[in-house]
This record gives sequence, structure tokens and C-alpha cells, in this order.
Amino acid sequence: MDSRSQVQGLDGLRGLAALYVVLFHCWLLAFPGFPENSGPSWLGWLMYGRLAVVFFLVLSGFSLAISAARNGWRTGGVGRFLRRRAWRILPPYWAALALSLMVARFVVPASHFGPPTGKTVLVYGLVAQDVFTAPTPNGAFWSIAVEAELYLLFPVLVLIRRRLGAVVLLAGVTLLVLTRGLAAPGGSPVEGLNWLTPDLAPVFVAGLVGAGVVAAPERIRRLPWHWLAGPAALPALALLVAKGSVWTVGHFFWVDLAVAPAMTMLITAVATGRPAFLMRLLATRPMRSLGNFSYSLYLVHLPIVMTVIRKIAPEYVSPGLPTFWFTLLLAVPASVLGAWLFAELFELPFKRNRSWEAMLSAGRSRWAGVRPGARQPLRSGQPGE
Repeated sequence: MDSRSQVQGLDGLRGLAALYVVLFHCWLLAFPGFPENSGPSWLGWLMYGRLAVVFFLVLSGFSLAISAARNGWRTGGVGRFLRRRAWRILPPYWAALALSLMVARFVVPASHFGPPTGKTVLVYGLVAQDVFTAPTPNGAFWSIAVEAELYLLFPVLVLIRRRLGAVVLLAGVTLLVLTRGLAAPGGSPVEGLNWLTPDLAPVFVAGLVGAGVVAAPERIRRLPWHWLAGPAALPALALLVAKGSVWTVGHFFWVDLAVAPAMTMLITAVATGRPAFLMRLLATRPMRSLGNFSYSLYLVHLPIVMTVIRKIAPEYVSPGLPTFWFTLLLAVPASVLGAWLFAELFELPFKRNRSWEAMLSAGRSRWAGVRPGARQPLRSGQPGE
């Protein structure tokens, strides 16, 4: 994808979603008992980190489909697309895996299944944690496997969009998932540690379909998507408030589907330049910078948060709210700074250069004191594009 595929504001949205996930894990580890809210009620809004991942997937489908939408719903070749996805996503993921393995083995355990094993290295190294169970080195990694599976499906989804249209694509994928959900005992599938993809495929497809607005006629682009997003979110929000956190977490299968339309409309609104106040916020340098390394923030923040909350905080503060504030003050800045340094080493070089040859050339130019030529950033998916 070239620079023309870039849409202002999407990186900022990605950065805000990644930051919310960091706050969610600070809350989760400070107040045991999830999905019960054992913390102050006014912090209850931090309980729903899963919905940030849903947002990442909608945003991923949207971002990846922009170029295809502008080119008659063609990906430019399946092999080329998958190679670029692997180049963009896997190197920082593998680097974060190595870091997480060391922290989980020598600093603080990351899984109630025990310390990492050889199976952990194999399963997570192959990004197969959505299929096989192994002691996790990093609890945030579950969604990376889901994302990888959706990347493999992406060319097929784009083909269906081109041949059969948006309605058939979205309805077909959603109906398959609804059938699975309705067939489950009690009408709500119980999610374990694996096979999390089915209810997340429609949210990815919702983003993919929404990207068509970027290449649509002006009358479609100028629809008040931000105003439509509010009413679309109300049913899910009403359920969340009325039923509470325990019910919501137990029914994420359905909640994911319910929030996807509103999320798609919000992203569509930003992609078409509205609302103005949000666009101004997303255009600020801190937001753009945060979005630029949001994938790294998602990958590496949890070992940092766990180290602070389980190794450092007990030495200085009491459990509960004092631990939460201590973690916010220490772990959040440390996570952002650590992610920025990590991205400089393991993410941004792969984002700026599309091959080893280009990367080596850029490195030689730097050593020679010559500014490299223009480099075209790649777009990616959840949580970083």
C-alpha cells in the first residue's frame, strides 16, 4: 500500500485503543475477582479491555481494505499481501515473544498453567495459540493469533466482496457465526482459551465493508457517520449497564457482534474527517506518535504492568486502590517508554522498509550520514497497522 492509502486519524484511534488496554490490565491486576468489579464503581469503565480488541479488529479490517476498495476490491496478489503482512507483524511479535518468555520465566509468571515450556515456544512461535493450549508468556498474545487467521482469510473476503457485494459478504459471515451461537447450549457459546475466532470474524468483515465508504461517491462519504455511531452503540451500552459486568463478559460472543456496527461507523466518520474536535485531537503529535508504535505498546505492556504490580507495588503500597494508583503512575509511563524503545528496534524498521535489502540500504545511508530516500509506511492490523 502506498502513502495514498493512509487516512488521517486512524493511527490516533489505534493508539487510544492500545492505551485503554494498558489501563484495563492495570485495573485487572489491581482488583482481583474479574468479571466481578471488586474496585470502585467509578472505575468500572476500565473492565472491558476485550472491546478494545474488538475495536482493533474492526479497525484492522477497515485499514487493510482501504487500498483494495480504491482499486476495485483487488489486493494486488495473495502472495504479495501475505508476505507484507508477515513482514510487518511477525518480527516485532517474535521479539516481544522472546522478551515475554524471559520475563515470565525469570521475573513474574504470566500464566496459571505454570512457567513457559518448550510447547509454549512452539505454539506461540507459530502463532497457533488460538488452536493449541500452552502456558502463555503474555496474556495479550491471544488476539495476535486471531488476527493472523483473519489475514489468511482476507484475500478470500475481498474476492467475495468484489464478486458478490458487501451485503452478501457481511450477511454470509455473520449468519454463519449466528448459527453457531444459537446452536450452543443456552444460546451463548462458552469461550475457553482457544477457538476465539468465530465471533470476531464478522467484526473484522464489518471494518472491511466499511472501508468502501472511503472510495464511495461524495454523497455517501458526507453522511453523518459520527451521529449514526451514537444510536448504533446504545443497545450494547444499555445491555452492559443493565446486565452488569458478569453477564457482559459471559456473553461477549453476542456483545462483540452488537458493538461492531457502531465501531465501524465511528472509524468511517474519522476516515471522512469528522467530527472536527476528534480529528483535532487525533492530529496532535502525541496521538500520532502513540499510534505509530501502538502495536509495540500492545505487545510489551503486560510484562511491564505485571512486574510493577506483583514485584514492586507490594513493597510500597497496600492492595486495592493504592496499588492501582501506584501502577498508573509507574507502569503506564514505563509501558509507553518501553514500547517506544522496543518499536525503534523491532517494529519501525519493518514498518519503514519493505525488505531486508531496503532495510540494509537505509542502515548504510545512516552510517554514511546520508538521509535515506522517501520510505513508504505499511498499513497493518490490530493493534498496529
